[in-house]
Amino acid sequence: MTRIRAFHPGDEGALADVCLRTADAGADATGVLTDDRIWAEVFVLPYVAREPRLAFAVEMSGRVLGYAVATSDTEAFEDWFRDEWWPVHGARFPRPGGNPREIEILAYADGRRSGREPYGRTYPAHLHIDLLPELQGQGWGRRLIQTIVDELRERDVSGLHLVAASDNLGALPFYDRLGFSRLPSPEGVQAFGLTL
Repeated sequence: MTRIRAFHPGDEGALADVCLRTADAGADATGVLTDDRIWAEVFVLPYVAREPRLAFAVEMSGRVLGYAVATSDTEAFEDWFRDEWWPVHGARFPRPGGNPREIEILAYADGRRSGREPYGRTYPAHLHIDLLPELQGQGWGRRLIQTIVDELRERDVSGLHLVAASDNLGALPFYDRLGFSRLPSPEGVQAFGLTL
């Protein structure tokens, strides 16, 4: 049986594994960076630490195969990441990093702060979603995003954004189909916004 369920403490390792196995524009990123833990420490674990009630997993036969995590307030989240999360978790990773991609990700994490994300004012919430290939194309991504949207609406949040790698060709049309609007974006990524 496959189902969406709320995040439970103890899921962190499974979420980190899904993050790693989908971090390379939807493909497995194992070995892309000198330390595979960087992906989860930037893109999934801070969300479950700060807002666990906005974290959901897709579970099949007791295994977590996908997730969606979000924050309802990007500006507050970015300051918390800078002041509380990253000084502890980011200190493990040597700078400047082992390769250009790692340098870029660590620089992004080092520079996170309120006001840096241009979408946070109009679309104050943001999310990250990842599904292993065995779940893709079956509607689980749509259901996960709808679960996040429903939670955000209950909190009277006015908008939601996300950012995908522009070479993640499977994800970009998916967000279009869900009703997200494409937003002006830096090279290499495509941002999407949804008014709630």
